[in-house]
Amino acid sequence: MNSLEASIRNTKSKGEVNSLRQKGEVPGIIYGGSEENQKVSLSKKQIKYLIEQENFLSNIISINIDGNSIKVLPREISYDTLTDDPIHVDFLRIVKGAKIIIEIPVKFINNEKSPGLKRGGVLNIVRRKIELKCATENVPNELVVDLEGLEIGTSIKISSISLPDNVKPTIQGRDFVVATVAAPTVFKEPEKPAEEAATEGAEGAEAGAEGAEGATAEAATKEGGDKTPDGEKGKEDQKKDPKAPAEKK
Repeated sequence: MNSLEASIRNTKSKGEVNSLRQKGEVPGIIYGGSEENQKVSLSKKQIKYLIEQENFLSNIISINIDGNSIKVLPREISYDTLTDDPIHVDFLRIVKGAKIIIEIPVKFINNEKSPGLKRGGVLNIVRRKIELKCATENVPNELVVDLEGLEIGTSIKISSISLPDNVKPTIQGRDFVVATVAAPTVFKEPEKPAEEAATEGAEGAEAGAEGAEGATAEAATKEGGDKTPDGEKGKEDQKKDPKAPAEKK
């Protein structure tokens, strides 16, 4: 169990809270149970370290205040929009018998011992977290799914996951799927519809015909050379020499 050192804060204004943050402290509050809410301040360095650890919001933490230890569960973190640093943390006091709703992460183990995954199968995760209703003193850190021996086509349902006593999923009435071991997927280019293929074939034939027609015309031009009818030739000669007599009819 992780622990944090905290001190009671008596801030009464926004300015005092900002001043606390400038000193490297993060304001927080502890609530829940029959006791009054407690305003506390904690080291930003310690808070950031714990946040970077896995499953911070589902781990019970021990907060030490003036020699007294209080078990709490982090419930909400506020962040600065510019620096992304934590600026406030809410903690729920652990009270025996109290019930809470919390999302718990799912952890998959023994991937290398799954025959289905060894043969190229894919672990398709449907739910990375599961919402549970449980007693505050019995919150699991994670839900473990053992993949050993699982073949392709196997569906892992909530009923196959071992839950602690007094812990139930909030989804009731159906055995929902958490993950599956799916067959490997191979990308295959879809075939073109028959109508599209026929259209492309017709366009190709038309382009071929146009090419053939152009080639024929070009060949005819080369074969004919610069020949012109006699009458046209005379006119061309007149254009070149205006003094030349016109051709007698």
